[in-house]
Order: sequence, then C-alpha cells, then structure tokens
Amino acid sequence: MDMNQYLSMFIDESNDHLQSLNENMLELENRPDDLGIVQVIFRSAHTLKGMAATMGFEDLSSLTHQMENVLDLVRNEKLKMQEFIFDTLFQSLDALQLMVQDITQGGEGKADVSSIVSSLQAIVRGEQPGGKQPKPEEKEASSFNGSAIQLDEFQFSVLDQSITEGHKVLYIEVAIRKDCQLKAARAYLVFDLLERYGEVVKSYPSVQEIEQEKFDRSFSLYYITQKEAAELKSLILNLSEIESAEVVLLDHESLTELNSGVSEAAATSAPALAEKKTESAVTSSANQKEQKQTKETARPAASSTPSRTIRVDIDRLDVLMNLFSELLIDRSRLEQLAYEVKRSDLTETVEHMSRVSSDLQNIVLKLRMVQVDSVFNRFPRMVRDLAKSLDKKIDLIITGAETELDRTVIDEIGDPLVHLLRNAVDHGVEHIDERVAAGKPETGTIKLRAFHSGNHVFIEIEDDGKGIDRDKILQKALKNGVVKESEAAGMTDEQVYMLLFAPGFSTAEIISDISGRGVGLDVVKSKIESLSGVVSVESKLGQGTKFSVQLPLTLSIISAMLIKVGIEKYAIPLSSIVETGLIQRNQIRKVHGYTMIPYRDTHIPLMSLSELFSVPGFDERAEEETEIVVVHKGDRLAALTVEDFIGQSEIVIKNLGKYLPSIQGVAGATILGDGQVALIIDPNAFIK
Repeated sequence: MDMNQYLSMFIDESNDHLQSLNENMLELENRPDDLGIVQVIFRSAHTLKGMAATMGFEDLSSLTHQMENVLDLVRNEKLKMQEFIFDTLFQSLDALQLMVQDITQGGEGKADVSSIVSSLQAIVRGEQPGGKQPKPEEKEASSFNGSAIQLDEFQFSVLDQSITEGHKVLYIEVAIRKDCQLKAARAYLVFDLLERYGEVVKSYPSVQEIEQEKFDRSFSLYYITQKEAAELKSLILNLSEIESAEVVLLDHESLTELNSGVSEAAATSAPALAEKKTESAVTSSANQKEQKQTKETARPAASSTPSRTIRVDIDRLDVLMNLFSELLIDRSRLEQLAYEVKRSDLTETVEHMSRVSSDLQNIVLKLRMVQVDSVFNRFPRMVRDLAKSLDKKIDLIITGAETELDRTVIDEIGDPLVHLLRNAVDHGVEHIDERVAAGKPETGTIKLRAFHSGNHVFIEIEDDGKGIDRDKILQKALKNGVVKESEAAGMTDEQVYMLLFAPGFSTAEIISDISGRGVGLDVVKSKIESLSGVVSVESKLGQGTKFSVQLPLTLSIISAMLIKVGIEKYAIPLSSIVETGLIQRNQIRKVHGYTMIPYRDTHIPLMSLSELFSVPGFDERAEEETEIVVVHKGDRLAALTVEDFIGQSEIVIKNLGKYLPSIQGVAGATILGDGQVALIIDPNAFIK
C-alpha cells in the first residue's frame, strides 16, 4: 500500500472522528455531567492525535493533544464543563476540520492555532481564556499540587501495580540552571535518558509544554524502572546545565500519600488493573513519544467481531453504474430480438439473463444508496452555532436520518438544505423576548425529517416561528416588479410563498451575513429542480413555516411507461403516473380557457403531448376516444393524451448533454431495445 492510500484512509477516518467529536460534544453540552460521553470524546481525540502524529501532521496532532489535556481533567472530575470550555473546544474542532480540509486539498495541514492553544492551556491552568480566574472550587480542582503531580485513577493503578510486580517507581524533580539558553533542549535530554531505562508515566508540565519552553526551570515526573534511584540521579546530574535532581523511591504507602484523592478509587481488582495498565501506558507514553510514533491503533474489545465493511471510492461505483447501464440497454435489445426470432431456447436464455440482471440491478442501486444522515449529521452543530450567534434558543429535532438516497443526490442536496436551515434559524424562529410575548416557549423548535414515499424521498424543514407574512411578500414583490397588480389579487397563498424563490427576492429589512428569508432561495429551487425534485412551502402566520423537498430515489435507472405519440416514442417515470385510461371526446370541456376533463369527483387539466412537442402523425382531435396518462406533482393532477402504450420497462437515464439547451418537459433520454432514442418526459414541468 502506498502513502496515497494511507493518506486517503487518514482523511476518511479523520472526518469520521471529527463528526463523532462534534456529535458527542453537542450531546455533552446537553448533559455536561455525563462522564461516559467525556470518555468517548477523549478516545476519539486520542485516536485522532495518534493518526496525525503517525502521518507527520504535527500541527493537527499538537492541537488535539491540547484538547486531550482539558478532556483528561474533565473525565477525572478535576474540572467541570462550562460554557467557555465548550466554546473553546468547538473552536478547536473547527480548526481541526480546516486542517483536514487543507490536507484533503493537498496541503500539509498547517494552521495558526496559537490563540486556541493558549485558551486550552489557560483552562488546564485553572484560568478562563483571557486571563480570568475561575471560581475557587474550579481552580482547586483543575490545578496540580505544587509538591506532587496528581495522578488519575488509571495512572495510579499502573504505578501501584508496578510496585507490586517488583518494579521501582520513582518521583523525580529536575531543575535547569538559570543561565541555560535552551531549556527545552536540556529537558529533552533528560527525557531521552530516562526513556532508555524505563517508562515516564506522567509529567508536569506536559511534555508538549516543555518542548515549547512553556515552563520556568523545573519539571517533575513519575517514572517506572529497574535502575536504582542514586544511579539515575547521577546520570541526570551528569547532563550539562542541570542544576539539581531529586529522585525519590516510592512504595505503596508513599504513593498513596502523594495521591490520596485517587487511592481509594484505584482499589480495584487485579484483572481490572492489568487491563487498564495497557491503556494508561499508551496515554502516558504518547506524551513523550509523539514525534517518534510510527503507528498507533485502537484495541478492539474482546467481544467485538471483525469489520465486514470496506470503503469504496465513489468513482468506482460510478464506473460500475455506467457499465451496468450499457448492459441494461443490451438486455433490452436482446429481449427485442428474442421476441422477433421466436426461438424457445433463445427466449429462455434471455429470460434467465433478464432475471439475473434484475437482481444485479437491485444490488448495484443499493450499493449507491447512502443514508441522509451523512448530510444531516453536520446540521446540529451548524444550528447550535447560528443560534448562539443570534442569541436564540433552538432545538433541532432530526427524524428519518436512516432514509436512503442515491449518492449522486446526496452529494448535491447538502447546500440547498443549509440555505433552508439557516433561513429557519435566522428569520423563522423569533428572538426569546418575541416568543415569550407571543406566549411561546423560550426555546424554538426546528424539525428536520426525511421519509420515503413511493419512488421519492421527502425532506421537510419545519419551524415553530413567526411564519411568513403574505402581505409583506406581496408588497415587496410588487415593489420589485416580480408580479403585477393584476396578478397579485388572484394569487393563492402557495403561489405567494413561492415568490420567495424568485431570483434576488428577499423580505429582510437588513442584509444579514447569515441569511434572509428569500436570500439564495432561487439557488435552492434551481438545484432541487436540477435533481428532478420539487420544493414547496406551507406557512401559518404566527405558527411557523414548512419547506418540503421532494427528490427521486435515484438519478440513474428508473421504471417507466413507454408510450407512442405519432412517429415518436416517449418514457414517463412510473413514480409520476397515477393511472392510465380512456377519455371520450364528448367528455372534454373548456373551463376559463383551459382544457379540462372529469376525474373522480373533480376536474383536471388535459394536455396534448402531440401539441406540446409538435409531433407529426397523430391528432387526437380526430379520435372519438383517446388514451390518457394521469400524472401528479404532489397532490396536483393532470392528464396527458397519448396514441398508444408500449409497456413498462427499466430505462437508463442519459442527460441531453451540454450542446442541447434545457428543454421544458424533458428530463433526459434513454436508448430502447430496438436502438431508438426516446425522450423521458418530466410531468412536473406541465403541472403548475
């Protein structure tokens, strides 16, 4: 495996860990006393640090190490999570995300994070970023004892068990001469010497701070070795510019006295101590050996089963889909030929091939299906940050994140949803005082839900905010010349709300760098329509707004009804068809200039495909009865006249290419079994 493959694995796994860190940090913000979540966050940060150090991305590894120091204090109950700590950790995650993005784009993952590092170090020292002192109890909990380093439960257990097993446990304090010009270099020589003969379990200040000369002249550490205390002291003092060295041999009693706060908690069983010893050794040695590590992996639990998943580059799946698309076209051609030749052995073989290829088609499509959670998972953090910047309280409730969509759609739908969510946060949900005045809870709610319906996926964003003011939209639309006075009077609420998607339309009084109900919504509509989707709006003034996005499951292979109109053949997606039927000539009516037909208990528009596409060879006006296809867009219906039905078929969607202009009512083309090209009709274009 070459370094490019290692790099690809690093990027994928780093993004997974960063996503996990964001999600768990948000969870911890809701339950700041849940140490179980802190442990999960610490492990993710530790693994990310190890991977970054292995790959040589020192800035990324260094920042993650500083986060680890804070999290280590929290998980050992020496520091309580507060708002400024959350903010600093979230800033750290943002910086890490930018570093990983830089690496993805071919960079070295460098970034100036000195201010964030300073804030993290201030938290470890028991200060708030900016030099403020925390409450007395916080300082006491988060600061080290001046005469001894306070160990956590696992570190204490490792040292205590080492004494039991016959190893020497030493407490060492080293002071460097005042006139030393390179303190960090001298300290490095001490650690280098000690690592030859044993294991440093914990030091204060941390190795990272010592390397950056962020200490006065002295440092102390706990050490496991087989060497005698006097011999080690002599070796240390033999190093140049070392002023003094104190080396104390510890037994069970003296170790307990130095760490009375953890000794009771550390009284665990021998098997538990043995299990934790490895974890503690990895944690402590990572401090000293960051620059020397070559590989760091997480140990799976004993009961875990081997992974049965693999990562596959999306480009390979695209190639697989294209090859299968060609196979599908050839299958249709073979079925046509077998029908014409009428040989039983050929027909049986083709039928078997059709069954096998159908199963293969289902597998190929499922391979490309991705849960919308891969898009949704970045929204809780985004909403949290936006709400905080706007001084609002907002709960984001996500349902249906397991709903699956084709990868092509997933890759494109993220930005439109970001626009809609930012609008909901900025101009949907009111400020706290407005909500209280309106008799609503202080905390607003935004619901993001996804669900399947037929061959479509619906994604809805609903807020319980102030709703959309119809009159305000119309006034703005008239002022900007988007609609005329004569048109405005007869517009329905839904038609008015859809004006929000007009290019450049906004109801915002002040331009916001976050959003404005309408700013960028024309881009949202264009993107969704380019995915063969539909967006709609519902709103009640004072109660809230709901944006609904309807998307096809896949953009590659669909089931369609093949029809004939004159000399042309067309395909209509089955997902858009309600039913087919016959209509008598005398049932057709003209209503307010529209051609209508009775359908169930209502009337629906009737449109002629031969007229819409100027197809020669067929005129339904000459027929006493005409075949129709009833299609729908949401809950709206329309009927299309056709000459004849050819039958149902699986078709491969091919776009018309950049040389042809966008044709209204045509979603693409497909190649039929006889080699002919048939246009794929987009019924959404005909239903307004």
